[in-house]
Amino acid sequence: MSQEPGLARLQGMLKWLIRNRIAAFEKQFDYDMTYARELLATDLGAFFALAKVQAMGNYAKGVPKEVRYAAKLVGTMAEDCGPCTQLMVTMAFRDGVAPPQLAAVLRSDDDAMTGDVRLAVTFARAALAHEAAADELREQVVAKWGKKGLATLAFSLAVARVYPTVKYALGHGKACRRIVVAGAPIGVVRSAA
Repeated sequence: MSQEPGLARLQGMLKWLIRNRIAAFEKQFDYDMTYARELLATDLGAFFALAKVQAMGNYAKGVPKEVRYAAKLVGTMAEDCGPCTQLMVTMAFRDGVAPPQLAAVLRSDDDAMTGDVRLAVTFARAALAHEAAADELREQVVAKWGKKGLATLAFSLAVARVYPTVKYALGHGKACRRIVVAGAPIGVVRSAA
């Protein structure tokens, strides 16, 4: 069964607009989105299904931005995707997160983290590893940032893992490498999460 000409034309224009947005994102963040272009070419519905995940990732209530990005970095690093980790660092840096905090998360240097960032990172690691310690850490998160803050960390952690997983499954995953923070290369130390 063939599509109606008007619907096919509308989908063609929509795909053209999306390809332009993808190209702009690639240029803005120096990030290869071949996987997204291939998904778009395969099925517009599949592309939109992946795009819906971002709405959950954009939920940001109750926690400082460095805390949210710390959880995102832990989630991304757990999936061992160097380009995704670099993208997250670039976004965090452009959003005003202090480079020393980003470097501390990348190095798993808990002593160099602020107390808030350390709580987010420790909670994220425990949650990913399904450790019993996550229960006590969750209580600390709720006491400090409330249920909305907990939802922010949970969503940040989960969404950060989706994109690397999809990229690897589609054949576009890349292993961790040196990540650049404010012009300085940082060796990534993955935790046991």
